[in-house]
Amino acid sequence: MRIGIVCDQPAMTARLRGAVVQAPEHQVTWTATSSREAVDRCGSHAPDLVLVVVPSAGIDGTDATQRIMGTTPCAILLVTMDGGAHGGPIFEAMGHGALDVVDLPALGSGAPQRSAALLQKKLTTIARVIRDRNGTRTPLRNAHKTASARCDRLIAIGASAGGPAALAVILAAVPKDFPAAIVIVQHVDAKFTAGMTEWLTSQTGLCVRVAQEGDRLVRGSVFMAGTSNHLILKGKDRLAYTPEPLDYLYKPSVDVFFESVCRKWQYEAVGVLLTGIGKDGARGLKLLRDRGHHTIAQDEATSSVYGMPKAAVALDAAVDILPIRRIARRLIDLMDKHGKTTTP
Repeated sequence: MRIGIVCDQPAMTARLRGAVVQAPEHQVTWTATSSREAVDRCGSHAPDLVLVVVPSAGIDGTDATQRIMGTTPCAILLVTMDGGAHGGPIFEAMGHGALDVVDLPALGSGAPQRSAALLQKKLTTIARVIRDRNGTRTPLRNAHKTASARCDRLIAIGASAGGPAALAVILAAVPKDFPAAIVIVQHVDAKFTAGMTEWLTSQTGLCVRVAQEGDRLVRGSVFMAGTSNHLILKGKDRLAYTPEPLDYLYKPSVDVFFESVCRKWQYEAVGVLLTGIGKDGARGLKLLRDRGHHTIAQDEATSSVYGMPKAAVALDAAVDILPIRRIARRLIDLMDKHGKTTTP
């Protein structure tokens, strides 16, 4: 991949460059020390991927992302070195179209091999997204108070790359008195989950919480998987974590949570699969549909990465295939005053 780096610290830029070129298939085509320079570079030498270091003394990651996506859209990977301590700016940038985030604490301490291994793993994943089967560039699209009543309706949502922005759109349109519990499994490093829940809360007005072992589902609650283990439904209305299965690529896995809903949930459920890399969640969404639950997949036009929803559509797992801004309306319609969901 041709990669641009946006960072105003020469030493950090050099370390990041060194980590990138550990793999011969990657090259750093340019560096920029400001948002304006990054936009100019993207316009004159379009990269496959831009690495934006956040936080940075002289660069606003949100501003850089917004400018790039607004003028010369391309894949953006945010790079942090603080273990997710600055979650707000990170998810603000993701809300404006940044594809993903990687934390490289060893980069700041001068341990290049550990940083390179973490970065190369992330680059390999992103390379699958931004290149089509002929090896050409694939354009990316920019996505644009807990109740105490017992719950008999559940909205189960899975997302990956591009998910934070998509989730913000859905949750912003959900009323505070929504008569269902919402559980989200988002592919993101566990160290960023708390920051993401805080950001979603600030964007939507709903109270989004990191799911804890034993949390009970109640109407109006919004929980997000928050460890490197799988989130599951345990018993009839409790959340739990498990390391099993051990061999899954993604932890937490959307499939694992959806499958636990099929096994344990005794009431009405709606499964939603949003933008993301790979196929996680497609099989689980199919199981939900086969059990008579309503299922929704985000459409291609509004998906930042049409991987997970595409896999679900291929399995005929989705009752509805909808643009992101229509999904919340559909959920509200399904949760009618009689508490019934209907499957055509």
